[in-house]
Order: sequence, then structure tokens, then C-alpha cells
Amino acid sequence: MPGCLRGVSQMKALIRKAMLRVARAFKGPTFDIDTAMPLRALIGYSFRRGMAMFRCVLRGVVLSLNPGKLVFIGPDVELRNRRGISIGAGSTLGKGVIIDGLSKEGVVIGRNVNIGPYSIIEATGVISQLGKGLRIGANSGLGAYSFIGAAGGVSIGKNVIMGQRISFHSENHRFDRLDVPIRVQGVTHEGIVVEDDCWIGANVVFLDGAHVGHGSVIGAGAVVRGEIPPFSFAAGVPARIIRQRGKAERPD
Repeated sequence: MPGCLRGVSQMKALIRKAMLRVARAFKGPTFDIDTAMPLRALIGYSFRRGMAMFRCVLRGVVLSLNPGKLVFIGPDVELRNRRGISIGAGSTLGKGVIIDGLSKEGVVIGRNVNIGPYSIIEATGVISQLGKGLRIGANSGLGAYSFIGAAGGVSIGKNVIMGQRISFHSENHRFDRLDVPIRVQGVTHEGIVVEDDCWIGANVVFLDGAHVGHGSVIGAGAVVRGEIPPFSFAAGVPARIIRQRGKAERPD
């Protein structure tokens, strides 16, 4: 029994070492894997990531196994209007992700970006008016079941972490006239910006014109519109500034 356990431990160490070598080629030298991760979990994770790499090649997203170019593609991913889509090396598209690149400026996803399972990125709402498009900076992540409507333009910076079910709506419907249906009155576009190094909680909704400053934190369930200054903590419906990072909570 001790010999068997020693063999399992050695196998685990070898697999972990190999995984670290591959992962650090994409995520940098500081990436690590918890030593408490069981052998079965290590093998399962390695298999899933390997399949995701091969899907990338088989579907022609890249044409080589060069770590400097590969992305990880989950099952049932749809890439529509692919000429308008650029995906940086080391990025991951989770199961069931849909990305439509139809737009004036396309969908540009930086290096090492994670798009969570069943998320949708749609850069044009209606074909009568092409949308602007989307930019996501390196090392950012979007949680599962999220939606980005980038018709009016969405810009997400580097190192932005986002929870599940985030939604971006970068256009508004006009509704001034009472004699015609709202659906035929047209739309307005201001765009949405989330600057670098922000943390966005689950179920946050961004409305057209929202601009979140560098280093800000948005509480779960908030509805964001207008300007959020850098290094703010904001929450609520609509989102209001609770305090600045590093300072005490603001009194009402």
C-alpha cells in the first residue's frame, strides 16, 4: 500500500509539473496549481484543456500548435462572421459561447481572456445599422451566462474580473414621439467603457453611456449608468458611489 501511494504521488507530481509548464507558456511564470488538487482532477482538467486546444486547430482558428497563438475552445462554441473576430493567445471560450463579429470595428479579444460558458457577444443588433464593436484587454474575464451588446461600442480594459450574468447594453431606444411605435423611432449610441483593473460583481447591468474608472469595484446586482470615478466602490440600483477605495464608507 505505501508503494502504491508513493506511485500515485509521483504521478501526480509529474502531471502537475507538465501542466505548469504548459500553463505558464500562456499565463506567465507566476501561475500556479494548488498542490491539494487530486490526481483525478488534474487528469480531467488536462484532458479538457487538451481537447479545447485541438478544437482551436481543427476549426481553423489557428493553424499550428504554437503556444504563442493557441486559444482554448469549449464544445458547442459558435463564431459568426469570423473575419470580424480577433482572439488573443491563451484565451478561453467556454462551452456554448456565441460571438458574432459583424460590426464596423469587429470584436477584438486580448491575450489570456476568459469568456465564461454560454455567454453571448453580439456587436450588431439589427442589420439595418451595423454596430461599432467590442474591445477586451488582456487578462480579463467574463463570467458564465453573460451578454455583451456592443452595437454602440463596448471597451473593457486589462485585468478586469467580472462575475456571472453580466450584461452590457450600449444603445437606447428613442421614445419621444407618441404617434409611432417605439420600435421604429430609432436608437442612440454613447458606448460603454470599463477601464483597467476593475472588479464587477455578478448580475451587474451596464446601460449605454456608462463609464467605470480605473480600479473601481461594482457591487453585485448594480445597474450602472453615467460616470463612476476611478478607484470607486459603487453599488445599488442605480449604482451610487459608496466610498473610494482605501477610504471609510460615505455617510448618507
